[in-house]
Amino acid sequence: MTTGIGLARAYYADVVRPLLDAWRPGLPHAAARLGSGSDVLGLDDDTSRDHDWGLRLTLLVGEADVAAVDAYLEGALPAEHAGLPTRFATTWEPVVRHRVEVATPRAFARSRLGLDPVTDLDAAGWLSLTGQSVLEVTAGAVFHDGPGELTAIRERLAWYPDDVWLHVLAAEWARVGQELPFVGRTGHRGDDVGSRVLTARLAGSLLRLGLLLERRWPPYPKWLGTAFAGTPSAATAGPHLARALAASSWQERDAALGDACDALHERQRALGLPALHGTVTEPFFDRPFHGLRGVPELLRDAAGESVRGRPAAVEQWIDAVDVLTDGPRRVALTRSRVAGTA
Repeated sequence: MTTGIGLARAYYADVVRPLLDAWRPGLPHAAARLGSGSDVLGLDDDTSRDHDWGLRLTLLVGEADVAAVDAYLEGALPAEHAGLPTRFATTWEPVVRHRVEVATPRAFARSRLGLDPVTDLDAAGWLSLTGQSVLEVTAGAVFHDGPGELTAIRERLAWYPDDVWLHVLAAEWARVGQELPFVGRTGHRGDDVGSRVLTARLAGSLLRLGLLLERRWPPYPKWLGTAFAGTPSAATAGPHLARALAASSWQERDAALGDACDALHERQRALGLPALHGTVTEPFFDRPFHGLRGVPELLRDAAGESVRGRPAAVEQWIDAVDVLTDGPRRVALTRSRVAGTA
């Protein structure tokens, strides 16, 4: 199967680059397949072709050239390439037009992140990002970057600063600790459905935690398990999470989730990050359920004053898709929350 990345690469090399060279030889630009779409993550398949898949490209130029390049391509591009139309409607823009997204590097990044990665990445800025928004800038393939600005932005977004990383890890562990004992408590009361729902929620948090430990941006939920499966954390914690999700009793779920927490804590220790002596789980008071020991506090102390009192990363306290996919709104909410805790 032709992948979206492969299609974009050939589209640039065989069609778009020759047109640009004939029209404006030496035009400084970057060309890539970035933005939305499973193909940007390298995860497209036959099913991906039913919408928004096709001849898509990201073309980044200087601010003075954006409008002219976009208009030129609208008139110069052939009707089709490789048997596919060069102009088509998408779910976010039901207008038939070419799908070469023309922008400046910083404007493109702002369209995904909600902020300027060159000027606005203070602690609050980092905490306003979702993993998916960063991946839409950093995960795709770059075919050409003459000016180097796109490459510099992608390098800037490679990962959190260490203090923010520890802060986000602490917040994810805290999310786990807040609900871990409830898997057993609901089951103990005869609420098997509630126990299963909590198990699934916790498994999602532990998948995210595994990716965060491995310095990998978590994608949106459709690809969370796929992204986690390729990490070293998955080798030790993955079987326990699978066991928890398949378990028929709350006792099995509680035990498997406790084992997954301990496996991720050991991975944290192996990576040289702050870790407790012994396991990260313990009995929850005198009840027969697992609780979490003080690893969030340990990580927060290690993160230091620069992030002390800051909120969690935005996708750790908001799960509304309409908010998480709206960059400016995410940034505004995060900065408002930071101001309220300052």
